[in-house]
Amino acid sequence: MLDFTGCRILVLGDVMLDRFLYGDVDRISPEAPVPVVRLRRTIAMPGGAGNVARNISALGGQAVLVGLLGQDAAAAEFRALLAGDPRITDATVPAPRRPTICKTRLIAGTQQVARLDDETTRPADAAEAAALIAATAAALPGCQALILSDYAKGVLAPEVVAAAIAAARAQGIPVFADPKSDDFTRYRGADCLTPNARELARAARLPTGSEAEVAAAARAVLAAAEVPALLCTRAEKGMTLVLADGTVESVPAEAREVFDVSGAGDTVIATLALAHAAGHGLGAAMRIANAAAGIVVGKLGTATVGADELAHALRAEGGAGPGEEMLLDHASAVRLVAEWKAHGLRVGFTNGCFDILHAGHVALLRAARRRCDRLVVALNTDASVARLKGPTRPVNPLADRAAVIGALAAVDAVVAFGEETPLALIRLLLPDVLMKGADYTVEQVVGAAEVLAAGGTVQLIDLLAGRSTTSMITRMRDR
Repeated sequence: MLDFTGCRILVLGDVMLDRFLYGDVDRISPEAPVPVVRLRRTIAMPGGAGNVARNISALGGQAVLVGLLGQDAAAAEFRALLAGDPRITDATVPAPRRPTICKTRLIAGTQQVARLDDETTRPADAAEAAALIAATAAALPGCQALILSDYAKGVLAPEVVAAAIAAARAQGIPVFADPKSDDFTRYRGADCLTPNARELARAARLPTGSEAEVAAAARAVLAAAEVPALLCTRAEKGMTLVLADGTVESVPAEAREVFDVSGAGDTVIATLALAHAAGHGLGAAMRIANAAAGIVVGKLGTATVGADELAHALRAEGGAGPGEEMLLDHASAVRLVAEWKAHGLRVGFTNGCFDILHAGHVALLRAARRRCDRLVVALNTDASVARLKGPTRPVNPLADRAAVIGALAAVDAVVAFGEETPLALIRLLLPDVLMKGADYTVEQVVGAAEVLAAGGTVQLIDLLAGRSTTSMITRMRDR
């Protein structure tokens, strides 16, 4: 089980305010060939190094955030957002001579239409650098890692980076750096760099298309920067960890759907540092960070990953065989659904025995998943199936059924219920969309009244004719 509650991470870097304007497009402007976006909602959150801190907090860790904020309305909004998160300590430094960086993204449906940047890239001046160095030194005691979150906006000036790394090394605190400079020697003394493939290619002046090319480029910059490890994020190709001793380890990408890659690098370095602080080696920490990245790119905006989401993804990644690994208990399911809903995801629910998986089941689950962002499938326990279908059922025990259903791309979580109906579970989860086969009416669907009362919908899905576990068993016996 992942437990990051005792991990305290200092994040030093470029902080910014991220604003997201969400709306719908149904026409083109008569004034110019541009879409007209009907605004539905506006969300603001800490971005840049602030998003790294948010990811640490979302996973249950403690974050201390150091960066520069102007003395303006955006800074006040940023500080108010930090104050609302008890797991983030605000150690930002006021910088009256520079504006607070603000990025505003306009999103129509699931597509980013435009981004407006209000920013400065001026390097920190002598007074700002001294204040950053002092704030870092004051915050380091009690931390298990230091993250340098470089967005090339001026906070991580060379003297600030050198002083922060020196202070961390003096206290035996590992340093993780997400570099933006093409000169990785600026991060000399760090323990691990986390560039993407494009950044690594620029720094090494070498290609990074294949794993072998990534390894060669990484070795070149590691030697020059005197850094022992580099984790290269390679988008759909996954991640590659290269150590200075020549060790190379890769993992494939985990995302099943990609809506928005904004902030994925923040999630990677936050999770990597947390996992390492919790006692995992870099190889294991990479796998945990890879699972987190696979989750976050399936969300819109500068998103974070919750601890229950990550634990569930790691269980699925482990390839649960016959066993209970794929099954969530009810408390974990409630927390997972709450995390999904907090990110604005539409949660669907369906249930059944799903004894011998057949084309009808697959069609039903695919159709259900198209009606929501995340799908929870509730399975009858073995005793419940026997009561419904007779003493010779189920053919496959619950653990096997959970392993098979959980492996389907359409399914995001699997739970079980032993009662006659899943009503108690539905009341706990309150899904946004409750789904059953069209052989039911809405009035016959268990939990329909509760879901509708909570503002959700009930949808009936057409079934494939002639497909059922009972008919399959009958045909097998006849033969």
